[in-house]
Amino acid sequence: MSTPDTTTLLTQLRAILALTNTEIQVAETRTAQARTEAVRRELSENADNARARVDAIEAAIRDLGEVPEVVGPFLGRASAAVKAMVEQAQPFDEALLGDLALEHQLLDRARYIKALATTAQLTDVVALADRLITAHSATVDWLTIVLAEDALGGPAALRRTPLQAAAGTAVKLVNLPVTWSARGLDRAVDTVRTTSPALGGLFAQGARAGDVAVKTLTASRDAALETAEQVTRSEGADTAADAFRSIRATTGVLESDEFPIDDYDELNISQAVAEVKELTDPADIRAVVAYEEAHKNRHGVVSAAQTRLAAIAQEIAGLS
Repeated sequence: MSTPDTTTLLTQLRAILALTNTEIQVAETRTAQARTEAVRRELSENADNARARVDAIEAAIRDLGEVPEVVGPFLGRASAAVKAMVEQAQPFDEALLGDLALEHQLLDRARYIKALATTAQLTDVVALADRLITAHSATVDWLTIVLAEDALGGPAALRRTPLQAAAGTAVKLVNLPVTWSARGLDRAVDTVRTTSPALGGLFAQGARAGDVAVKTLTASRDAALETAEQVTRSEGADTAADAFRSIRATTGVLESDEFPIDDYDELNISQAVAEVKELTDPADIRAVVAYEEAHKNRHGVVSAAQTRLAAIAQEIAGLS
């Protein structure tokens, strides 16, 4: 193999090494956002597998007569730390798109490395490149499915951080079309504001009276959302009314006659899982997850709902 070709291959191996170190830190950051224990284990395994790939890439660099850069892992961690901080001010989907861009770059470089190694007849590096291509292709597909889950309204495999949730809500509010009169909007806002007892007063009471006041505050919020939904729908603002209902569903406070599964509270885990597997509407799946997380919190049911939505998202994303 000529020197220029060796130099090119080494350059790409060093680049993919640095990106893989960043990938490890991203995986560890995302582990804290895992919705279920199964997802948490998967992300933890991904980080471990990435460390094994780092070792293999470093070995390939040594076999080509060079020494891996000592500062590479530190730069990768620093890059991931900066990425994580920036993402806190981004909507959830933008953070995931950033992860997806990283994985696409890793995948493209792995394919380029395979081409270079094939030309040079370096079978060990070709095998390494195949290993990298397989790993990053799987991660690209997984992130694509998570994005599709989020597009369907969730529950995505990853939870939003509080700042990501706030950023996403702000974007939705800015882009929400005003389809009802100013008077109707005033009535909806006034309903939320004045539902007795007053929300502002209850916040103050909650600080002094502990759990009783907090529960009262929650009940007042739920009643306010339900009434706001009714007011906006009566004004012909179905988009806004649907938004209020979606909030109610995602906080787990739908009434029994609104719930997508009959007699849900009477079902044991296996029965609930069987019913969840039959759901086809992402909004219904989201309602089940929110109710479980707010009440019984049966991890088997939440995992089943997550798996069901992932299957729907996979089909929509064209990965089935």
